[in-house]
Amino acid sequence: MSSYSEKSVTVLGLGPMGRALAGAFLDAGLRTTVWNRTPGRGPELVKRGAIAAPSAEDAVAASELTVVCVVNYDASDAILGRDAVTDALRGHTVANLTADTPGRARDTAQWAARHGIGYLDGAIMTPISTIGTPAAVFIHSGPTHLYQEHRPALDALGGIHTHLGEEIGRAAAYDIALLDIFWTAMAGYAHALAVARAEGVTARELAPFARGIGAILPPIFEQAAEEVDSGSFSGEGNPITSAASSMAHIVHTSEAHGIDAGVMRAAEGMARRVIGLGHGTDGFIRIAEVLGRRG
Repeated sequence: MSSYSEKSVTVLGLGPMGRALAGAFLDAGLRTTVWNRTPGRGPELVKRGAIAAPSAEDAVAASELTVVCVVNYDASDAILGRDAVTDALRGHTVANLTADTPGRARDTAQWAARHGIGYLDGAIMTPISTIGTPAAVFIHSGPTHLYQEHRPALDALGGIHTHLGEEIGRAAAYDIALLDIFWTAMAGYAHALAVARAEGVTARELAPFARGIGAILPPIFEQAAEEVDSGSFSGEGNPITSAASSMAHIVHTSEAHGIDAGVMRAAEGMARRVIGLGHGTDGFIRIAEVLGRRG
């Protein structure tokens, strides 16, 4: 049993991820109170020792730390912003693991400060199956003293926890950027599978080669990061003019089969914009600098 068995934690939100979080706290020996807007989500957790609170205000009053995991900040604001819940939270800490934008995290932190509530923001970067295991990855931002105070409880969730700094929006900023990579890649993979199928190549046939493409990306990411931070965009070996040509081939093949090529047309358009600005000999990642320009 965990050495923090005398500690307590509350979990608001019992969707699949929230149930996994509550289960990990229970497994670590923490006194765990749970609540969900829709009844009927917690019986299995109660059988394992969780305390089902009759209301959100009762739930947050039961613990020094409340962990929130709901669909978005509209949902979390609707729960936390109720007068009874806000009053019960005074002097306590909220660790919000709900995914949303950096701006929403900053707004909620301001609300918490006005009401004497400690506030940490965070994001879960790995699937439900990793919670409570060494494979879990969590990122956090907010006051260092609050993070250190509640780190023993957060450690019950397993895996790696990284505090990204006191600026409350940093965890959400990382989350948005990393999800941008993930969903853009998944959209590209879905499109590639559609094009391949139209050309008579099955998804299973393509998959081993797709893994090969994935394997070459990490060092490319590292090199691109260095170029963006240094402002040096070497196109040696693969200038953006070459990339634009490849993209045009993908667009042509896709549309010849009646497959929407909007995503690739957008990417090609960004590349053509860079070329039009006189950066045709630079590498593809020059796009990041151009996209970041204002005006």
